[in-house]
Amino acid sequence: MQTEFSLLSLFLEASIVVKIVMLILVVFSILSWAVIIQRSKVLTKARKDSLTFEDRFWSGEDLNRLHQGLENRRDALTGSEQIFYVGFKEFNRLQQANPDAPESIIQGSTRAMNLALNREMESLENYIPFLGTVGSISPYIGLFGTVWGIMHSFMGLSAVKQATLQSVAPGIAEALIATAIGLFAAIPAVMAYNRLNLRLGKVEQGYVNFIDEFTTLLHRQAFSKR
Repeated sequence: MQTEFSLLSLFLEASIVVKIVMLILVVFSILSWAVIIQRSKVLTKARKDSLTFEDRFWSGEDLNRLHQGLENRRDALTGSEQIFYVGFKEFNRLQQANPDAPESIIQGSTRAMNLALNREMESLENYIPFLGTVGSISPYIGLFGTVWGIMHSFMGLSAVKQATLQSVAPGIAEALIATAIGLFAAIPAVMAYNRLNLRLGKVEQGYVNFIDEFTTLLHRQAFSKR
């Protein structure tokens, strides 16, 4: 209880600039945790949904029937479902337009799936760079608050006839709190940024593997009809 009171007192007694710095860092920390929680849920769902669809894909279900089932909710498709839907739709379109050019059919289908992959990754990456930004700049913002606070503290000594530890310590303590808050905001943001990017890479690799496997199936189907 005494610690909480001391921290509150240090904040209230700090200069206006240091207060603004502290508030900015607190806002950064809150926003960072919101992004961490939200993106973690999104990536978990993306991975789970893709594995569920791929299990269905490899169950032996007819591809035309599978594609038709996705047609009914095409606006809500994500991940491997969206990649499959776009790729198979383009495959059927090209096959009807030019059935005697299997290589062109495969290339067109693969391009469509890669575009869908890029859109999916852009959606999954939303807000994650913000964590990197917070992790990079928060310590410097905190350091700025500390330097400003120390300057303000020493400038106040000009009005004191004899400088003592008691007269300097409160101002320095107020200033150092800014650095502490900066680190408090930065450390979780950096750790989460690295962790989420690692998970993002695994999700992307899963999509890439699915495209490669699906392309192999389409290749067989295209050349079997020559």
